[in-house]
Amino acid sequence: MATILVAFDTLDEGFERIPSEHTLIRPPHGRDFTQEELAALLPEADVLCSVFDIPVRADLIARGGKLRLIANYAVGYNNIDIEYARSRGITVTNTPHSVIVPTAELAMALLLSCSRRIVELDTMIRRSPGVKVAMGRTDRMGLPLAEKILGIVGYGNIGEAVAMRCRAFGMKVIYYKRHRLSPQEEEAKGITYASLDELLRTSDVVSLHTPYSPETHHLIGERELALMPAHAILITTARGAVVDEEALLRALQRGSIAAAGLDVFEHNDCPLAELSALPNVVMTPHVGTQTKDARLKMNHEMLENVARFLVGRTDISRVV
Repeated sequence: MATILVAFDTLDEGFERIPSEHTLIRPPHGRDFTQEELAALLPEADVLCSVFDIPVRADLIARGGKLRLIANYAVGYNNIDIEYARSRGITVTNTPHSVIVPTAELAMALLLSCSRRIVELDTMIRRSPGVKVAMGRTDRMGLPLAEKILGIVGYGNIGEAVAMRCRAFGMKVIYYKRHRLSPQEEEAKGITYASLDELLRTSDVVSLHTPYSPETHHLIGERELALMPAHAILITTARGAVVDEEALLRALQRGSIAAAGLDVFEHNDCPLAELSALPNVVMTPHVGTQTKDARLKMNHEMLENVARFLVGRTDISRVV
């Protein structure tokens, strides 16, 4: 019998996967547990179900004397002190499969909004209710996607899903990742490898899908943004600190890149205030998986990891 502590408010579907002999501790409906509540409850927990926006640091993990598993509700796990969990022999899992399609779809929504200046044009209409907006034939022209180059930084499952959708728009896809795919894989997927600098110089659209780590902190900064063409668009649905947000703001203000579509932000997902004044920025508040289907699938994937772990199975989405 195990005690399973769920740190966050989530849907009820999926919890039927947990056999009734185990004890479930969930927060009151409509809110997450506070850090203080988690610290008080963790000493009795065998499993902690965590989520991408709740920190699970060493001081919190240390409270879990019985803790054997941290099951994270996200593909990213930079909210967890992985090294400390490893030192304690605690398994960590994530939910890599259920996030692929919704995040790729949001990346496409941001891309299309930026490339055709949807938010900017929508705002123009709303500012003059009932009045036809005067548009010159060469005013506020967008960037067509057909025959343009998409550069994907971090070619994992989500990057691949974005590439597939962009190829349907007639785009050529190049990619960068630390470990290059084989020539056979590249040919099968219809993609071409490029160094990061080459990708930035040649891409019309750059879409970021790399995990966050000390190595990827500010992977895109002043120097990298300066490499991009003036007409280029930057899309990120990865983690905020992969981009130096101050450097991005300056690049957008001076027009050294054309636009940015951002679902994540460097400082605890709170965007710099100056970004809101820029018409060439489209922002969403970290909602890559904010659909009913995605949330259901994430619940099922997280709890399937828990159920399998508790019976000793090794076919789980293990990070550590």
